[in-house]
Amino acid sequence: MHDVRVELTRRLGTGDAVVLGLGSMIGAGVFAVFTPAAQAASTGLLAGLAIAAVVAYCNATSSARLAAVYPSSGGTYVYGRERLGEFWGYLAGWGFVVGKTASCAAMALTVAAYVAPVGWQPYVAAAVVLALTGLNYRGVQRSVLATRVIVSVTLLVLAASVIAMFLSGRDPGGPSASFSLGGVLQSAGLLFFAFAGYARIATLGEEVRDPARTIPRAIPIALGLTLVVYAAVAVALLWRLRPEGVASLADPLAHAVPHGMAPVVRAGAALAALGSLLALVLGVSRTTFAMARDGHLPRVLAAVHPRFGVPHRAELAVGLVVAVLVLLTDLRGAIGFSSFAVLTYYAIANASAWTLRRSAVPVVGLAGCVVLAFSLPVASVVSGCAVLAAGVLAYLVFSRRAKASS
Repeated sequence: MHDVRVELTRRLGTGDAVVLGLGSMIGAGVFAVFTPAAQAASTGLLAGLAIAAVVAYCNATSSARLAAVYPSSGGTYVYGRERLGEFWGYLAGWGFVVGKTASCAAMALTVAAYVAPVGWQPYVAAAVVLALTGLNYRGVQRSVLATRVIVSVTLLVLAASVIAMFLSGRDPGGPSASFSLGGVLQSAGLLFFAFAGYARIATLGEEVRDPARTIPRAIPIALGLTLVVYAAVAVALLWRLRPEGVASLADPLAHAVPHGMAPVVRAGAALAALGSLLALVLGVSRTTFAMARDGHLPRVLAAVHPRFGVPHRAELAVGLVVAVLVLLTDLRGAIGFSSFAVLTYYAIANASAWTLRRSAVPVVGLAGCVVLAFSLPVASVVSGCAVLAAGVLAYLVFSRRAKASS
């Protein structure tokens, strides 16, 4: 008896895919990532942003080329398997699932940090995750509509904040600290965390109409718009607060605007993180679905809801895992670990793209991912290597069992 390969419904157009990418990238760190980046790079913050953008562009280009050839859910999990072999596809999928699960926890905790009183934040974060899981369960089109609203509001808040910062006087400050190449690279690795949302477009390949045309268009559009927003916010923050001011504040945007605007900025930050979390859960559940369908995760997760057309068991599993994580982890650890794991994911994407077209883009992307990953704080590198090694060990164990049973 042959297995029936379950597939998802193609409902999303180019605009929908761009919105989901923007919801992931703009909400992923624009309100918080500049603080650790400024701590690492000081006056070299913009150089770090430029390096992160170049690596992100290479990754996006490689992902778009691959997605046009392999328009299935799973992103680099599929690309690595088809171009490099089953092990590399598995490693990419493992890195994406664990890294982006940590990102989900980070975004849920960010939402709670802006809206919940101290002591209640983990519980509010867990409630937010479960609520968004329920929204995704009802169908991807509802998720796109919610993300479109969130992205629109976030962009309005950011535009108003940038204008207000340039109209305000510049804070007094002494000479800024000098920067080093290592500090700039570390800031680029941290800033990359905020750019990485375009992976969500590729992981939705099985739900996009005409993926060979839609995905290669949607990814660079979303990335380009995000870069413009990030550059505008970074320049405004550096002008208003100076590098040392940005580095000293956990919420620099709220402090950089006039006092009366601060509540609006805080509300916008919570909403942006909410939009990012919505798209993140969507992407992680699709990769989980693809890996389960291929037997690398429990096959019970490879089910599509007969009415809503979504991988409902994978979505429920991801939502429950993230809800538990927010009760056990903190924001800093989640961000650092996520960056390392996702850079590993994109390194495999670039290696896969090189087998399609041997050009400079995947080479630069691969080298950039490796350099930025090992420029991150030591704790992030160690924990990232440990979890990836655990994934490799699990793969070897299950592979041997599968061979023995056959």
